[in-house]
Amino acid sequence: MEAGGLARLDASGRLLFRHPLVRAAVLSTARRSELRAAHRQLAAGLDVDDPRRLVHEASAALVPDEDLAARLQEAGGRIARRGGAAEGALLLDRAAALSTEPAARARRLTWAAVMAAHGGRLRYTARLVEELRRGPVPPDAAPLFAYATVYVDQGHRVDFASSFTLLPEALDALAAPGAETFGGLAEQVCFKLLLAATYTDDARAWQALERHLDDMSPLARLCHRAWSDPARTAQGVSEELKALVAGMSEEQEAGGAWLLLWTASAVDLADDDLWRRFTGQHAYATQGSIAKARSYQDFLRGRWDAAGDCLREAEVADELGYHCNALLFRLAYAHFAAGRGDEDELRMVDGLIRPVAVRARMRYATDRLTHLTALAALAHGRHEDAYCDLVSLTPPGVLPRGLPWFQLPFLDFVDAAVHTGRRAEARAHVAAGRAARMAEISAHHAFLLAAATALAAPDDEADAAYRAAYQVPGADQWVFELARLRLAHGSWLRRHRRAEAHDVLREAHRAFQGLRARPWEERCARELRAAGHAVGPTASGHALLTGQELRIAELAATGLTNKEIAQRLRLSPRTVAAHLYKIFPKLGITTRAALAQALRHD
Repeated sequence: MEAGGLARLDASGRLLFRHPLVRAAVLSTARRSELRAAHRQLAAGLDVDDPRRLVHEASAALVPDEDLAARLQEAGGRIARRGGAAEGALLLDRAAALSTEPAARARRLTWAAVMAAHGGRLRYTARLVEELRRGPVPPDAAPLFAYATVYVDQGHRVDFASSFTLLPEALDALAAPGAETFGGLAEQVCFKLLLAATYTDDARAWQALERHLDDMSPLARLCHRAWSDPARTAQGVSEELKALVAGMSEEQEAGGAWLLLWTASAVDLADDDLWRRFTGQHAYATQGSIAKARSYQDFLRGRWDAAGDCLREAEVADELGYHCNALLFRLAYAHFAAGRGDEDELRMVDGLIRPVAVRARMRYATDRLTHLTALAALAHGRHEDAYCDLVSLTPPGVLPRGLPWFQLPFLDFVDAAVHTGRRAEARAHVAAGRAARMAEISAHHAFLLAAATALAAPDDEADAAYRAAYQVPGADQWVFELARLRLAHGSWLRRHRRAEAHDVLREAHRAFQGLRARPWEERCARELRAAGHAVGPTASGHALLTGQELRIAELAATGLTNKEIAQRLRLSPRTVAAHLYKIFPKLGITTRAALAQALRHD
């Protein structure tokens, strides 16, 4: 081989192949006896405690070997505890294959499935779970099997049915006196059950969680409080979460990462430091949760140029088998489309999400889509349409338990009610928010309550109420909602104190331009003109593009062909070409080569 230039020895005596395919060809043509001999030789050259030696010993083994299986299991657990869960899973899988007893094999394979799940190897976890289903799982490993099964069902299959049967039984078993803890498995089971409860509002999940509240950690109980009935239970959660995080060790943070992130999302906690704590430290299982939390915060805080990231994250999630994450990233994208009033884009993403969510009885997604449809209608001034959608979610003066993110449609309901002449209903809703001490949940909740109060206020109190809303600490964080408040205030000023309307409406107009929320921008422009102020063109060519057109333009600007863009966006090349035909005149260009320059200028 060396004479033919296929391989050579370097200065240290190490054999190097000219190309990886040459190495693969050598391995594929070698006899099994030769491969086992090579593994034995490699094992002999490594320290006894080196995990690589165990891997080579396992590859050289001809028959089941309980001693070797036990050593592989110990090494796999050690690696997983140091953050290498995916690598630990491979060792446990091999340990299972070398086990001499069926029960020991099943236990090790179950551990491998759990480690693979934590290591972000969801497809691998699914394969291991299917293998386990073909034989009996020992009763003492049942909680592990339940957790692995539900992990696959929720994340890969977007199916929550097993959550309501397997997880309550697992919690019962883990809470029994003297029961094996499986390294704090109860915390992860609680989290998965809480997800299922929040996503579906299934009574069985909530009842099981409430039955085990006393067995939960302080963090798990806080997360339950944040999501179970937030209008009545989430007051003070933001401050308590910050205090909990401040007192946690790095190891505790790592173990509770999902619960921390999920709790923060429940109360709209905009804490960049919290995301930084976990960035780069965990596998996709955690990194995906961080990305979802960031997407939501990007929407709330006006970072709408990040909208396209949601669709890219959805593609990554689908490729890794995390189909529930992909659905949730598309749902995050739907928020940006609705905020911009881009109803074509919203219908497109609704068509991707709703069928899956309906099959899974995932109210968390279907109810949000209903809310976002209403938000888009508000952008276009169709207040009656918006009201009809919103009242189906949150009746006047009622903050339902089954709407865990009740704060999001709160302001929209009041807005729609006021504009359709239902001021009494709007004030009843504001009164319900005040009675629920909504302002004590988070800074965002406090601002939404103050903004809704201003919208519903009688004329003799309105100006003071608007100004009070501006003074809520951190009000400028909520860029879109603050711009909407200024539009409403500017409209009121135009009717009552015309001279004072200009500055308020200009601020709103500028914010909507930055967000590329064209319908809202046009409404501001109309108010400004009605107040006697000149307004330039309401939108640049860039802002005139729909969300779909903007994505196609950005991809085309990178040099991708129509076919490549179509594959990326799951469209036909003909549809891409049709969009480009509309995009060029909007941007004032005639060639594809001018796209990048036009997008930069806008």
